[in-house]
Amino acid sequence: MAAFGSSDPLIDELFATTHQLRQFVDGRLRDHGASVARLRALRILARSGEPLRMRDLSDLLGNAPRTTTTLVDALERDGLVERVRHPEDRRAFLLALTPAGVRCHREAEELDRAALAEATGGLAEADREQLRTLLGRIRAAVTAGSATPA
Repeated sequence: MAAFGSSDPLIDELFATTHQLRQFVDGRLRDHGASVARLRALRILARSGEPLRMRDLSDLLGNAPRTTTTLVDALERDGLVERVRHPEDRRAFLLALTPAGVRCHREAEELDRAALAEATGGLAEADREQLRTLLGRIRAAVTAGSATPA
């Protein structure tokens, strides 16, 4: 395995696994004209319950605004997202899924679910629970550490 350059081999394993998993799922989605990035954007828009501002989508994705604009431009070009006028700010636009976007989102979610089930199919329920517990401990330590002033 290639090292990611951290000082902890466990963290290198975690990063490598996450990277491989994303590539695996991305490959399955790409075979159907989608990607993890596109699915994440469609998922956020589908679950929001209302159109979102570009800035809100960017924040929720954790992307730079320019990256989100490029992604949304492609989704709009493919007829999956539309920009609609903001009801209170005539200068602003909101992002909404089109009917084709709703269908694409549903299909991509199914592909994602199937790929993840295949990737984790070798884990027994007890293994899954143990892994969730261990990852939760790491997240809790990081959260506690980020709350402590340096």
